[in-house]
Amino acid sequence: MYPQHRPQQAPAPPNRLGDLLEQVRAEFDAQATRSNDYDHQFQSTARLPEAICLCLSPIEYAWALQFDSDELIDPAVAGQLNEMELIRSKIYQLEQTHIAMKNKYEEELARLRHELEQRGGPVQGPHGPNQPPPPAIGHGPANLFQGIMAGGQQGGPGLAPPPQDQHGQPGMPGHMQQAPPGLSGPPGGPHNPFAYGAPQPAGPGGMNGYGAGPGGAPQPTASPGPKPPVAGPPRLAGGPATPQQRQVNPYPGSPATMASAGAVAAGPGAPGPVARPTPPPNQNQQIAPDFQYTNSQLEQIGNQLSELEPDKLPPHFKRQGDDWHAVFNPRVHRRLDVDLVHNLAHQSVVCCVRFSHDGRFVATGCNRSAQIFDVNTGKQVCHLQDHSTTQDGDLYIRSVCFSPDGRYLATGAEDKVIRVWDIAQKAIRHSFTGHEQDIYSLDFASDGRYIASGSGDRTIRLWDIQENQCVLTLSIEDGVTTVAISPDGRFVAAGSLDKSVRIWDTQTGVLVERTEGEQGHKDSVYSVAFSPSGATLVSGSLDKTIRMWKLNNAGFGRGGLGASGGPHPKSGECVRTFEGHKDFVLSVALTPDDAWVMSGSKDRGVQFWDPHTGHAQLMLQGHKNSVISVAPSPMGGLFATGSGDMKARIWRYSIYNGP
Repeated sequence: MYPQHRPQQAPAPPNRLGDLLEQVRAEFDAQATRSNDYDHQFQSTARLPEAICLCLSPIEYAWALQFDSDELIDPAVAGQLNEMELIRSKIYQLEQTHIAMKNKYEEELARLRHELEQRGGPVQGPHGPNQPPPPAIGHGPANLFQGIMAGGQQGGPGLAPPPQDQHGQPGMPGHMQQAPPGLSGPPGGPHNPFAYGAPQPAGPGGMNGYGAGPGGAPQPTASPGPKPPVAGPPRLAGGPATPQQRQVNPYPGSPATMASAGAVAAGPGAPGPVARPTPPPNQNQQIAPDFQYTNSQLEQIGNQLSELEPDKLPPHFKRQGDDWHAVFNPRVHRRLDVDLVHNLAHQSVVCCVRFSHDGRFVATGCNRSAQIFDVNTGKQVCHLQDHSTTQDGDLYIRSVCFSPDGRYLATGAEDKVIRVWDIAQKAIRHSFTGHEQDIYSLDFASDGRYIASGSGDRTIRLWDIQENQCVLTLSIEDGVTTVAISPDGRFVAAGSLDKSVRIWDTQTGVLVERTEGEQGHKDSVYSVAFSPSGATLVSGSLDKTIRMWKLNNAGFGRGGLGASGGPHPKSGECVRTFEGHKDFVLSVALTPDDAWVMSGSKDRGVQFWDPHTGHAQLMLQGHKNSVISVAPSPMGGLFATGSGDMKARIWRYSIYNGP
């Protein structure tokens, strides 16, 4: 019915052989390419050790050269070290020979004085018993300071003793940061920046050897300073002499000076003679007929009141005691009188003096001990010494400070320890350690809880005596010589070897002010003090000046904290520069009524300055060595001085009612 179905034949398969061959060829080419790459990489890797060897060859050669050089240098270095050791040994031997000769010379002087006394002749030696040089602030490896008082002329910085016979010419200051340290100790031994020369002989008698028994910023105004001398008749300007020199040199106006005045001409380099001036005509001060100075000569003298000779002044411009005298500036109206109250003998240099807050007592610091004296009687009432310390060598107490309630006395010493003494028990209540060098200054906060300390280790530290720990550490670039806490306790100021004064907030540690620049000191700052109001600060320096700073930050005085110091603290305004000291200014203070600035100097003088005019009111001389410390009584009317002549003195200042 249907036609028969015939299956169709399959079509012939495509010709794929050629395609497969092409694929095989392409794969072969790819594998060949990869093989070539692998061969190239293998060849590069095979050359890598050779390249490394080529790179290492110069290094091996350099090491070989260095090794050979070390073998050549080591003997040379050893030879140089041996030579240095020999030189050091020779210097030590010379130093010991010098000390022995000095001791022999001093013994001969003492014997001659004794013979002179037995024969009834006058003893002209002004220095009393033999005494060691005052303590030094070193600048050696273990200390940032060198030669505050002694040894400065050996090349060390600090307070060099004046020349022995230069007719009043003071010694010149060194550069604190660059001068070399003093003579070293024995070869191989540690450097001792506190070498005091000859052994210390016994001092005066008494209890424990310490006397009697128990808009736009205003331009800074400079005070009239010294000017070039004018021609006139020659005179003997008695230059200061230090204890280690034993130079017989009475103060100007004393009988010995009067007898020799005009007989000795000024030597080379000494200040020129000063003729006789009269006061300027625009001054209201009436001058007595016997006044022997001319106006031009007074202008030349300026505030250098030590140039005034008492015998050329009328009686109301001078005041003389048994072993002291004061001269008053004839260019200004005399407003003050001064008198000696007590002479407090010690057995060593008196490094510091401080009154209690009620004004009843005065504390002094010297070698190994602190003493407390009754201001009314001058009697020693307390002697504080830590007998647990080693008894070898010296241990000077650099700073003393009463607590506000008068119960405690804080002392800072060369052994880097702050001791807080219970005065009634004569026992140590607290000991604070942490400073790495000598402690040079202390101050109690007004709340009695905190103590600020300054050290040669470049730090200022704040200590909490209730918690018995350090609560704040402030670091600077150079050694700290002095610290002071503001009256309200909110700020701490510090003077330094780097010529500046810094002020920090005690709560935050922020630096709020720094005094430096063109208006700043030209040499190391050795003393700072806040005014009673806290709005100003005075600083004394080795540049022989005192500067008064108006503190710009609103936080000072009675206001609150103003602009934060941050990384760029404000700079205080120098509103007054007091010039007139002939040598380094070592201590400054303000009277409690803000009426006077007082200063002590290496020229052995104490001067009172009018903070409003910059004029010196008076110059007081009685100490036979540098006046290291001055301190006013918080109650007013009294001030104390400590000196390298192994004496502290209490003085009275009062309103002058004379002509």
